[in-house]
Amino acid sequence: MLTPAQNISNVIDAYSQAAKGKPAAKPSAGPSGSDFASLVKGAIEEAKKIGERSEKLSIAGITDRADISQVVTAVAEAEVALQTVVAVRDKVIDAYKDIIRMPI
Repeated sequence: MLTPAQNISNVIDAYSQAAKGKPAAKPSAGPSGSDFASLVKGAIEEAKKIGERSEKLSIAGITDRADISQVVTAVAEAEVALQTVVAVRDKVIDAYKDIIRMPI
């Protein structure tokens, strides 16, 4: 996944190319590939890392080795990541069901 700094850099490069009158280059999909499956896999792996970090901070918070605000932030971030993954999964399943119902 591209970081926000990489996204900003790509946008600035695109604007500078457009200002010079050069045709716009196709946006890159990142290092993991351009297909949808690799995009979803990368997002799930990122959500997994966020969840693991949240668990580690929660354990550290229980033993008074982490600030409570860090723990709350990490848990909230993990919750949002999980909700996003579930929402994408639901949309993919709905799309699959719609495709199955299409007449041939």
